[in-house]
Amino acid sequence: MYRTTRKSGFTLVEILIVVIILGILAAIVIPQFTNASQDARKNSLTSQLQTVRSQLELAKLQHRDSVSTKLLAGGTTAWDDLTIKTNDDYTTTVAGGTPFGPYLNGPPVNPLNGFSAVKVLTTGAEPVLGGTVSGATTSGWVYYTPTYKIFATTKLGAEIYNEADGSNADH
Repeated sequence: MYRTTRKSGFTLVEILIVVIILGILAAIVIPQFTNASQDARKNSLTSQLQTVRSQLELAKLQHRDSVSTKLLAGGTTAWDDLTIKTNDDYTTTVAGGTPFGPYLNGPPVNPLNGFSAVKVLTTGAEPVLGGTVSGATTSGWVYYTPTYKIFATTKLGAEIYNEADGSNADH
């Protein structure tokens, strides 16, 4: 009787095929994770924009149909009146208490570019979604005073974020 020994294991060709298949799967899956991260930022910004708009409208209604002078001044302190309790004239005197606010927990930070500063536009046409805004490169938000509307900026801060489709978020 002959004894046959059988060595079990994988051949080099079988291992190469498995490695190639894993490489193809990685090439398909990894870009989807990258896109998911960018999509999450866009969705976060759209949600945050809706919240900021509704809170600005509420503040305006409760403060004699006026907008905070700090918001109208723009810059990094634009959100100060909206993050504290105030009277109907945006003062913080305690005579009788300060019944309104705060409307925001803190200055909203644009998730696309990390800026919370506000660029204020007082004249000209309303900003167009996807359009450029001069001087807004370090601003996360653009406030257009004639219509009391706030817009978000894109990654580089020089364009208005197109919230309808998010197509220009990387610009």
